[in-house]
Parts: sequence; structure tokens; C-alpha cells
Amino acid sequence: MVVNDMIQLTFAVVMNIISYVFYTINVSFCCFLLMIAVFTTINTPLNLASMAVERYIAICNPLRYTQICTVRKTYVLIGLIWLVGTIPVLPDLFYLLATQPMEFFNSRIFCNRDTVFHDPYLIEKKNISHLLYLSFVFLTLVYTYFRVALTARAAGSDARKARNTILLHVLQLMLCIFTYIGPLLESLLISHFPVFAMELRFMTYIFVHVLPRLISPVVYGLRDQMFRTYLKKQLVCNVQLGGIKQQTQPF
Repeated sequence: MVVNDMIQLTFAVVMNIISYVFYTINVSFCCFLLMIAVFTTINTPLNLASMAVERYIAICNPLRYTQICTVRKTYVLIGLIWLVGTIPVLPDLFYLLATQPMEFFNSRIFCNRDTVFHDPYLIEKKNISHLLYLSFVFLTLVYTYFRVALTARAAGSDARKARNTILLHVLQLMLCIFTYIGPLLESLLISHFPVFAMELRFMTYIFVHVLPRLISPVVYGLRDQMFRTYLKKQLVCNVQLGGIKQQTQPF
């Protein structure tokens, strides 16, 4: 999930910088950026569902955990997630190649999914696919959470940690919803406040792309005992050094 989010953020940052510096770019290059960004964006909720299922198996079926969650099956699952992530957007590219002349791919355009794949049929298909994906992931998280929560009542701290982990995944999924409603929210705000179009695009970029992917490294890092110990030492050292510098400054 971390690698997937790193790729997503990298391409999202590149597209955001391009929109500020050049505003329009070549359609073919834009399609390449969009394909990678959409793949990794769709993969994020699927990764959350997979991690929740893994916690469910570890707590509710511990005797079969080593048989089900093997390294080989994990690689197969990752490959399946990337394959499923391509299903909503690859048909859009094939449709674009079949319906648009070559001059279109050599032209320049503002790099946005709804701008490139502007056909009403493709936009409607995108909305339906997003709804199906989010519904599937949400039901998976709810089911695994309640099953693990019931087990946690009669088990130890491991089950309670797994329940809290799945609850964190639910929060991450709620933030991922911003990714799907972001373009609609952005167009709505820009239509009402066209003077602040660039500022609104930057604001939606922060909430849609950066914020949902900021939680994972921060929360998982703080929950790690070794990382938390080093972080406390680092903060204490910085505070002490700051106090020493203030005391040694001449009046």
C-alpha cells in the first residue's frame, strides 16, 4: 500500500505542477500520466479491503492463517489488485483510441480525467464503477470489523489491536471517497468562484490526494514501538538543543 501510494502521489504531484506551470500538455503524455494515477488511486481502497481481510483471518481463523496468508498468495493478491484496478480505466482508453482522430492525441489539453475522457458515457461508467468499488470495500470493512470486534470481547489485546486497525481502514476509506467526489466538488466550487480557480484546485488536491495518504505512514509509524521510541528521543533532543541555544544567546 505504501509503494502504491508513493506512485500515486508522485504522479499526482507531477500533474499538479504541470497544471500550474504549463496548464496544457500533449494529450498522449496526459493519457500516460492519467492511466498510472487512476490505477494507483483505485488500488488504494482495494488494498485497505485486503489488509482488513488479512486481520480477520489472523484473529478469527488463526489455525489456518499460515496456510492462507503465504508469501506466494500475497504476491498473487497484489497482482490481482493491480489487474482489477485497470478494469475501470482501460476500456476508456480503448474507446478514446477508437473514436478520436490522431490529431486529438497530438493536440494540447488541460490534463484532467473528465477533460480527456469527456464522453458522457465514459463519465457515467466511471461514476458507476467507483460506486461499486467503494460499496464492495465498505461492506468488506464493516463485515471484518464486526467479526473481529466480537472475537475481541473474548480474546486478548491482539484482537483489540486488529479491531482498531480495521477501524483505521474505515477512516482511510472515508478519506478515499474524496478522491471520487473531488472532481465534482472542484468543478462546483470553480463554477461559483471562478476568480479563485487555481487556489481551489490546489485546495482540492491537498484534501483529495495528499490527506488520505498522509494517515497511513503517520499512524502506523506512531503505533510502532521502536519508531515511537526514536521519535520521542529526537523530539526531546531538539527541545533541549533549542533551550540551550536560547540560553547562550547574548542579550
